[in-house]
Amino acid sequence: MLLLPGCSSNQAGSGMGGVLLALLVALVAAKLGGELFVRLGQPAVLGELILGIVVGNLSLAGVHALEFVRHDPSLEILAQIGIILLLFQVGLESDFRKMRQVGLSSLAAAVLGVLASFALGWAVAALLLPGSGIYRQVFVGVVIASSSIGIAGRIFLDLGRLQTPEARVVLGAAVIDDMIGLIGLTIVTAIVIGAGTGEPAGWLSIGAVVVGAIAFPVGAVLLGSRLVPAVMRVAAHMKASDLLLTASLGLCFGFSYLAHVVGLAPIIGAFAAGLVLEEVHWRGFVERGEHSVKELMSPLVGFLAPIFFFATGARVDLSVFGDSQVWTLAIALAVAAILGKQFCGLGVFQRGVSKLSVGIGMIPRGEVVLIAAALGSKLIIEGKPIVSSTVYSAAVFVVVITTIITPPLLKWSLSRRRQTGAAQP
Repeated sequence: MLLLPGCSSNQAGSGMGGVLLALLVALVAAKLGGELFVRLGQPAVLGELILGIVVGNLSLAGVHALEFVRHDPSLEILAQIGIILLLFQVGLESDFRKMRQVGLSSLAAAVLGVLASFALGWAVAALLLPGSGIYRQVFVGVVIASSSIGIAGRIFLDLGRLQTPEARVVLGAAVIDDMIGLIGLTIVTAIVIGAGTGEPAGWLSIGAVVVGAIAFPVGAVLLGSRLVPAVMRVAAHMKASDLLLTASLGLCFGFSYLAHVVGLAPIIGAFAAGLVLEEVHWRGFVERGEHSVKELMSPLVGFLAPIFFFATGARVDLSVFGDSQVWTLAIALAVAAILGKQFCGLGVFQRGVSKLSVGIGMIPRGEVVLIAAALGSKLIIEGKPIVSSTVYSAAVFVVVITTIITPPLLKWSLSRRRQTGAAQP
C-alpha cells in the first residue's frame, strides 16, 4: 500500500495525510452536493451544507472512517480563509455608491431585526428554560440575534441577484447586524463575567470595543480610498508576476486583520476591502492583458468557500436530537430567529425594494451565532456554563435550518417580485 510521508496505515486521520484526506473528502462532498442541488434548481450552498451534515454523521450509520473530518483543525482554518475570500468577492461584486443610497434602510433593517430576534430569543428561553436564570436567558437572545453576511452574500451570488436593491439592503444590514451583535455579545459577556467573579464589568474595555466597532466602517472607507490606489500604483510599476492577485489578497487579509483587532469578525474587513477595491484601480493591469481581480478570485473562492459550508454542516451532531428537550428548544429558537428578521422589512424606505425579500435575506445565521454559542459554553456562572450542551445544539440547529430554508424562499420571493414588476409588501 502506498503511504504519504507522515501518514501511516493506522493514521488516516492525522498528520499531512489526514489533512489531505480531509480536504479531499470536503471538496468532493461539497461539489457533489452543490451539483445535485443546482440540478434541482436550488443554490449550490444548500447542497454543500447538507452533504456536510451527511458526512459528519456517518458514524450514526456505523461508518467511523471519516469521523475525524468533523474536527480537523486544518480544515477549519481553510474554511475560515474560504469565508473571508467569499466576502471579499461579494464586496468586489457590490457597488459602494449604490449601497450608500440604501444606507438608511440597511441601518433601520439591522436594528429592527436584531432587537426583534433578541427579544424573541430571550422570550423562548424564559418560557422553555424557566429555571436557568436571567443571564442564561438573555444570552440565548444574544446568540440568535445576528444574521450571517457570509451566507446571505453567497445565496445572492448563487442566485445571480447580487446587483438587486434587495441584496444591497441585506448586505449593508448584515454588516451593521454583525457589528451590533458582536457589541451586544461583548457587553453581555462582560456582565456575566462580572456576575460570576463578583466584580463589576470592565466598562472601559467594553467602551473601547463599541467605539472600535462603530469607527471601523468609516475608517475602512477613508483608509481604503487612500491606501488602495497607492498599493495598486506600486504594484503596477513592479515587474514580478501575479502582483495584482498578491496586492488584492494583501488588502483583503490586511482589512480582515484590522477588523479582528477592533473586535469584529474578520469577514467584515474582507467585505470592506472588496467594497473599496473598485474596477478603476486595476484597469491598468487589464489593459496590458492580465486578468481582472474578479477573474483571479473566482477559482480561489470556488476552491475554498465550499469547504466552509461543508465544515459547518459536518459539525452538526444529529445524535443530540434524540433528546426531546433539544428538539423543542431548537425548533422554538429557529422560529424566533426566522420571525425576528421579518421585522427588517419595516425598515426599508426605498420604493421598488421587496420588504419580504429583505426579511427573508436576513434569515440566515452563521459565524456570529457559532462564535457566541462557543463563547457561552466556556463562560461559567454558579458552577455551570452559560450555554449548556442543549442550548449549544439548538443554536447549531438554528444555523443549519435558517441556511437551508433561505435559498428556496429567497428564490421564490425574488422571482415573485420580478414577475409582478413591483415590490412585495
